Amino acid sequence: MLEFKGKKIMLDIGIHPGHSGMDALPYVDWIEADEIDLLLVSHFHLDHSGALPWFLLKTTFKGRCFMTHATKAIYRWLLSDYIKVSNIATEQMLYTETDLEASMDKIETINFHEEKEVNGIKFWCYNAGHVLGAAMFMLEIAGVKVLYTGDFSRQEDRHLMAAEIPNVRPDVLITESTYGTNIHERREEREARFTGLVHDIVNRGGRCLIPVFALGRAQELLLILDEYWSNHPELHDIPIYYASSLAKKCMAVYQTYINAMNDRIRRQIAINNPFVFKHISNLKGIDQFEDVGPCVIMASPGMMQSGLSRELFESWCTDSKNGVIIAGYCVEGTLAKHILSEPEEITTMSGQKLPLKLSVDYISFSAHTDYQQTSEFIRALKPPHVVLVHGEQNEMGRLKAAIIREYEDDPDVQIEVHNPRNTQAIELYFRGEKMAKVMGSLAMHPPKEGLQLSGILVKRNFNYHILASSDLPKYTDMLMSTVTQRQSVYYSGAHGTLHYYLSQLSDDLELFEYQEKNAMRIFKAVTIIEEPNMVTLEWNASPINDMYADTILNVILQAENMDNPPKSVPVAMKLDRTHFKECLVEMLIDMFGDEAVNKVVKGERATVIVDGKKATINVLNLEVTCEDDEQLQQMVQTAVTKLHQSLYPVSLKTKT
Repeated sequence: MLEFKGKKIMLDIGIHPGHSGMDALPYVDWIEADEIDLLLVSHFHLDHSGALPWFLLKTTFKGRCFMTHATKAIYRWLLSDYIKVSNIATEQMLYTETDLEASMDKIETINFHEEKEVNGIKFWCYNAGHVLGAAMFMLEIAGVKVLYTGDFSRQEDRHLMAAEIPNVRPDVLITESTYGTNIHERREEREARFTGLVHDIVNRGGRCLIPVFALGRAQELLLILDEYWSNHPELHDIPIYYASSLAKKCMAVYQTYINAMNDRIRRQIAINNPFVFKHISNLKGIDQFEDVGPCVIMASPGMMQSGLSRELFESWCTDSKNGVIIAGYCVEGTLAKHILSEPEEITTMSGQKLPLKLSVDYISFSAHTDYQQTSEFIRALKPPHVVLVHGEQNEMGRLKAAIIREYEDDPDVQIEVHNPRNTQAIELYFRGEKMAKVMGSLAMHPPKEGLQLSGILVKRNFNYHILASSDLPKYTDMLMSTVTQRQSVYYSGAHGTLHYYLSQLSDDLELFEYQEKNAMRIFKAVTIIEEPNMVTLEWNASPINDMYADTILNVILQAENMDNPPKSVPVAMKLDRTHFKECLVEMLIDMFGDEAVNKVVKGERATVIVDGKKATINVLNLEVTCEDDEQLQQMVQTAVTKLHQSLYPVSLKTKT
């Protein structure tokens, strides 16, 4: 389970191969299924996907579930086989064939290297080797990247490519530690030892049992045996059986996903299908098998906890000519793990004690990384944090110690290694920078140093964008709307008096007719409509316009509540701009000299330059600007304001 920034992700949901029913489930009591946003399944093996139908259908899980296309295809048939070989009562089973079928609709697929996003969680996957369709998932939440390897192999075999090394450095690497510090023997040596053991067993007249899971390593072993039999004519009379009810379905899946395999298989398929075997027959069940002489049988399940492999083992274990070859990793609590310790007797599924006389050999074809592969993988990525999972405690401890030793004298690499026990939480802290991208019309011009940017900050999951308000509908689901406010106020005084007081607030008081009524607009924002014994204010709501409206309302209330309203009100004289410009130029020449003043007023703007510092006067609104000298700006502003007041004295108008 991963939890970061309020997002919860479950990585795989398997069962324990050595247990059955509810006992086989992981520690589901420790989680709240309805809080999980995303479930990612790395591959189809039971210890990674075996509890998926139960979790999707019989819990409160409401999130989304993803796996690769090949994994989904094989998951369907592998779990069907698991249901059939489960040696427990129907009411104790986690799910039925109907449940399995229903779970398929809840599973979504993802292609390798395809990026998806769910509730702000970005994720994509890389090829993991291991088995067909196996994936390593890279997750990104708020800029923090986590790579979950699942089971992976960096060694190419006869049909699968090696796991990819991501080109993105993760902040956290969650990696398997199945084989700890062990080193695998070379593939050629391993195959030679395997075929040699099989040859020896059948040569002495024995039956060779190879317990495997229906899909995965079984296909690798079939390729090896078929090639070996082709090269040894003396073995052609000795049959090889692939004992699985899923045999044909499995091969159909493998033939469908040829492009997910390595170059060797892709080249060979152009000539002939490598999964159409010359020397191997399918065997659906033990009732079709005539046990009359030496043979080789690959039967599921791989750990012999039940099913055909268990039945054959119990039938053959008392004859020393026979042999069993354990070709994959074995979990504690399973028969396959138990017989590796070479006990004198075993207990059958019915409780009977039988002597163990057949030969037991172990050759790991399990496509998990060894120490060398894991070490090289970590060195290529150099993640700050490594979390070891999927391993026995002792092996994990040895692997942790080996990784720490490898980097303790390297000042350039700082790696923290964690090997938590089951249900133990690890808390890692990350301090990420928040970056906002400028989009839309605000991004049309290149940025300049010191430029102030004004826009709306939009947060979507963990991404931030700055947008102009007009761009909101284009880049988001939000819409722009305008709120128009109206407020009516009782006013019984003369409207001329109100005009005068409002003109003291702003020079831009504009008189006009609105729906056959006299009206004013002030601050270019607020409309004041005159009605009998009432005025109505109308404006588009905004913090500034609301402030203007409050100020105007205050003036109206003061005018209404005056004890002695004036009998006459000042009326501003009509502004002669040409005369004002002439007077302004003369005044500036008197103040600063003839050379400092541009005598031509261009575009309603006059300029004065004093000691290289330029002040500009806007004749329309009497505003003075001077970026270089604030004192000069204030001096000119005061002079301009006084000139305006002196040129346009107030006249009186009798109140009606």
